[in-house]
Amino acid sequence: MDITIKELNTTPTQLTFFLLTGVPGLEDTQIWISIPFSFMYFLAVLGNVLVMAVVVCDRSLHEPMYLFLAMLALNDVLLCTVTVPQMLLIFWQGPLAATFPACLTQMFFVHALFLSESAVLLAMAFDRYVAICTPLHYTSLLTGSLIGKVGLALIARSVAVVTPGVLLILRLDFCRSNIIHHTYCENMGIAKLACNTFTLNSVYGLSAALLTTGLDFVFISLSYWLILKTVLQLPSKEARAKAFGTCGAHICVILIFYTLAFFSFFTHRFGHHVPRHTLILLANLYLLLPPTMNPIVYGIKTKEIRMRVVGPCSRTLFKSNEIAKNRE
Repeated sequence: MDITIKELNTTPTQLTFFLLTGVPGLEDTQIWISIPFSFMYFLAVLGNVLVMAVVVCDRSLHEPMYLFLAMLALNDVLLCTVTVPQMLLIFWQGPLAATFPACLTQMFFVHALFLSESAVLLAMAFDRYVAICTPLHYTSLLTGSLIGKVGLALIARSVAVVTPGVLLILRLDFCRSNIIHHTYCENMGIAKLACNTFTLNSVYGLSAALLTTGLDFVFISLSYWLILKTVLQLPSKEARAKAFGTCGAHICVILIFYTLAFFSFFTHRFGHHVPRHTLILLANLYLLLPPTMNPIVYGIKTKEIRMRVVGPCSRTLFKSNEIAKNRE
């Protein structure tokens, strides 16, 4: 498919497609950049599918902590699949045309899934708070009905917050260019191509991020501060070690997610001297690295998940070795 990169004239027009060019300044090395991204995407999908399969198939894991973990795994698979295959296609084949509706659809799901990821992490922090700080009320508070409502609420919140952003894009007139120097469609990347002011888009995007993801992070930090106070008061050293071990995995996941997200978000808006290729790579990493690391972290730190994944593999390997010895 022959795609011509061109600038539009100054007359407002309705775009029919956008052209995604990839990482600006690194076009000659994109094929090599695709190798680690492909590997990370493979690990993310495989690891999260394994986590979901273990939780769904083992009824003993149908508890709040593991159900929230399955939600996180599902969200991770969707989040990286919305962007990474398209990114790899650009790295391998060059600039990619995306129709206007397709670009808005991708933008919607990128931001909605990011918000739902943050909401699941908040739910997991609340789960650990109840389990450690008020254990006697755990089963009465975190019922199956409540978990189902939490799942519906996080979807509703994502849709309610992201939809106005899409509608604000639809009010813009485009006359400058149809070229997006990125690997996927996102709110400000599209808005900056408009010939009329996009201040409202910028203000809404910043406000929505601070009032959702920002508040999520504040409440998560508060939850773990209260958890830490409670754990330090436990009389048993073994109980403290178990509590720290359980929460340690959650804290690792939270730090990976929010550190990358906030760094990418603020450098993209205020880091005017940061090279553009650095901003684009960061924008891809904060959507891919957490889904890659989450199943690895939980696989190592969560004994129940680790035993149900590693156990069958170890038994299979042991049986194979026994059969090989018997043949000899």
